[in-house]
Amino acid sequence: MKHMKIGGLMTGDVVSAVPTTSFREIAKLLAEHDISGVPVLDEDDRVVGVVSESDLLARHGLTARGLMTTPAVTVHAEETVADAARLMVRRGVERLPVVDVEERLVGIVTRRDLLCVYLRPDAEIRRRIREDVLTDAMDLPGDAVDVHVLDGVVTVAGRVRRRSQALALVELAERVDGVVAVVDQLSFQEDDTRPTSLARTPYDISR
Repeated sequence: MKHMKIGGLMTGDVVSAVPTTSFREIAKLLAEHDISGVPVLDEDDRVVGVVSESDLLARHGLTARGLMTTPAVTVHAEETVADAARLMVRRGVERLPVVDVEERLVGIVTRRDLLCVYLRPDAEIRRRIREDVLTDAMDLPGDAVDVHVLDGVVTVAGRVRRRSQALALVELAERVDGVVAVVDQLSFQEDDTRPTSLARTPYDISR
């Protein structure tokens, strides 16, 4: 399945600092650009830390070197939006510096940027489910089931042959970029998820 990558959402023009940037200069950068934090770069443009508003309020240093949180939590441009969102939630950060293979800064992505994914048009979401989920991932006709999308909420209805197909369809649909939730109205002909009972042998009989 195709997923939106961070490289397509990130901001390439990044406000940054260096280890010697003063407390006052960082505070000024945050206020002037209306941002909540800045990455701190070494002489090779590698991200060595991040200074956030919380770091400034804690006042642990007079320069970025003493203020910054390190190591920095970063992502690569080829990572998916879902991966970045999970990382933000897990680490409790509002923004992620985006780095290349040599850990050099190439952009930045914020929670607000990630939320833009959920503005994806309903028609585009429906098309992606038909093409990426039904046809490509499950090898089914694009019209094998009914797919309706309203405000990002997907409803899948119809009948498939096996229960495992119904479960897979819902799970894959939930992963499509822009999907808020999936309403499952699928039915199936056979339940292939139940474990088959094993034939008993004489050794199974209690003595």
